[in-house]
Amino acid sequence: MVEAMNWISEVVRPKIKTLFKRETPENLWVKCPETGQMVFHKEVEANGWVIPGSEHHLRITAQQRLKLMFDQGTWLDVPLPDAPADPLKFRDEKRYADRLKDARAKTGMTDAFKVGYGRVAGLPMTLAVQDFGFMGGSLGMAAGEAFVRGAETALEKRTPYVLFAASGGARMQEGILSLMQMPRTTVAVRRLNNARLPYLVVLTNPTTGGVTASYAMLGDVHLAEPGALIGFAGPRVIEQTIREKLPDGFQRAEYLKEHGMVDQVVHRREMKTTIARLCGLLMQVPAASLAEAVPEPKAEARPEPKVEPKPEPRAVPA
Repeated sequence: MVEAMNWISEVVRPKIKTLFKRETPENLWVKCPETGQMVFHKEVEANGWVIPGSEHHLRITAQQRLKLMFDQGTWLDVPLPDAPADPLKFRDEKRYADRLKDARAKTGMTDAFKVGYGRVAGLPMTLAVQDFGFMGGSLGMAAGEAFVRGAETALEKRTPYVLFAASGGARMQEGILSLMQMPRTTVAVRRLNNARLPYLVVLTNPTTGGVTASYAMLGDVHLAEPGALIGFAGPRVIEQTIREKLPDGFQRAEYLKEHGMVDQVVHRREMKTTIARLCGLLMQVPAASLAEAVPEPKAEARPEPKVEPKPEPRAVPA
């Protein structure tokens, strides 16, 4: 009897399981980091990588960002200059050269920046995007070169320059060479100002460290996505330093807007329209052209309320 039970449990059950087993893609569902809600992947993608219901803005890649922003999802990639891969021959638990190799294989990018040129709501623009998936979007020599090349492209083509910042700060594996990118990028922003070309910054989650201390806070207009963490040091480090409890929502986009550090918090679905309008105004595009590029939403026609005629007063007999 025991041998029969063993035969049933060890042979028959596994065969039955494999017979009815379904192949399910791993990325079929997306879990909301805030609520834990499971949402269909295609539904999240169609919503601009924003969780329906909770409106949580997921991190997206540079490729996805450019596709959302440019008309018809098409643009011209701006060739980026080469930079020394491992100038300090840095090594911690792992060689820096190996970390770069892994990040490039994972993201398909050479470094943390991607720059594109095209039309946004009909207006020519140069967009630079930091990809947090590439070593936390850290600022190194290659990223600095990419930012400067993007600014040079905007100068050459006389377009606004829009940056989507997402970074943990300067790249420690490049030491002082990464910190030197802060003044270099500041000079590039100054050249845009001298040429009277708009420089807009969109702060996404997270934007911290040396990036916040340089080109991410030098924009003519600062926009931010809802709930984005923005600051220099993280809240935990600040609490440990000052030994005080920070207020709720500290360093979040909405808190910074209330305190004047961010001009506007913009939902991702409205980002393209908002940037097009701002760039059109700053570039002094005629109102008619701007209206054609970004049409106003049509208001629903409502029937006029009916007014009942007032009864005429009757003559009262004397």
